[in-house]
Amino acid sequence: MPAPRIVIIGAGFAGYNVARRLERSLKPHAAQIRIVAPFGYTLYQPLLPQVAAGVLDPRSIAGPLHRLLRQTQLIPGSAVGVDLDARTVEVALIDGRTVPVDYDRLILCPGSVTRTFDIPGLHEHGHGMKNLAEAVYLRDHVIAQLELASASHDPAERAARCGFLVVGGGYSGVETAANLQLLTVKAMRRFPRLDPALVSWTLVDVADRLLPELGERLGVDTLHRLGRRGIDIRLGVSLERLTADTAHLTDGRVLPCRTAVWTAGVTPAPVIATMKAATERGRLVVGADLRISDRPEVFALGDAAAVPDLVTGGDAVCPPTAQHATRQAHTAADNVISSLLGRPTREYRHRDLGLVVDLGGGQAVARPVGVPLSGPPAQAVTRGYHLLTLPGLRAKTRTLGDWALHALAGDDLIRLGFLDTRTGRLADLEHTAGR
Repeated sequence: MPAPRIVIIGAGFAGYNVARRLERSLKPHAAQIRIVAPFGYTLYQPLLPQVAAGVLDPRSIAGPLHRLLRQTQLIPGSAVGVDLDARTVEVALIDGRTVPVDYDRLILCPGSVTRTFDIPGLHEHGHGMKNLAEAVYLRDHVIAQLELASASHDPAERAARCGFLVVGGGYSGVETAANLQLLTVKAMRRFPRLDPALVSWTLVDVADRLLPELGERLGVDTLHRLGRRGIDIRLGVSLERLTADTAHLTDGRVLPCRTAVWTAGVTPAPVIATMKAATERGRLVVGADLRISDRPEVFALGDAAAVPDLVTGGDAVCPPTAQHATRQAHTAADNVISSLLGRPTREYRHRDLGLVVDLGGGQAVARPVGVPLSGPPAQAVTRGYHLLTLPGLRAKTRTLGDWALHALAGDDLIRLGFLDTRTGRLADLEHTAGR
């Protein structure tokens, strides 16, 4: 009998950990494992704000798949369609060709892209914080604004270039605003012609609380800490429209702004919409064993799947977090093997280990196993958690070294420049244009 063909779509927290567990659980050559991903690495997304702020080198949070996975074949491309009846995935390779990939077991974990709304100017002038290209581009962009403001003699242009807006009060938005605000504050010593008072950071969110998942106490603590650092936080407010040099908010305020970062939620990758399968708010509906109904050979997990949260009774679905994706990967891999061997599958259940939010500069808030922490103790827990969950020893070592080097030597404020030919638009950097 030929070895069963297992195809994994996506190499994020879910996809990478599925492949890793399959390799460890299956005997060599017991199955043909393929993973479809546009890049040859798995990305540790929680530390993207630190890449944007120059605290970490981009390679430190990118685990090379060729090194980490020894028995899995990488198909360099993106899944653009799935034919469930023919058991075929249509893959757009990085060289522009489109090829079919057949499977006996399919594991769908393509992740998500930034969710946007029909806000005038957002697609043209907004920036995201979802992948490595966006983080590196944003760093180049922020430094460039300070350089151009310093070289300008126009007060209006200076104000716009020194005005920064982050939309979204979740983890990504809070960490992006916190880390990049520190970057601009420390950069002022390199720009003596600029008045530090010109630099303004605004964080807005339509919710009435910041980081509601952390609880009211830590949300208020975060609000006060960022406020003391000069970040203007406006709750119950969102972006109304965006121009090249202004941001119009729903409370009527108009901000001079050349940098607007959109972090207000995510939506499943476009390939999910091509499938003839039930969805819930764009996410594939699966059972507690991560299988799609009536398709026992297809599994889905991570941001693209509506997985029942059995801990809360099963009426709600698990939120799209890295913690859930990693744990679901273990269940999915085990269930794939069980399905090949004719054994019963098991249901996904989790125990919440807590949440961590890095605010930069030695500050953080965290709730490990339900215990609220802030300040240096929270920072120690936060960085310890990241070191434990980074993929591979090399990534852990590089990250630890980058933290030490940045603490001792600071930032060189170097723009890498290799993205100068890109537009910086969300659709460009997240490869969703035309889908």
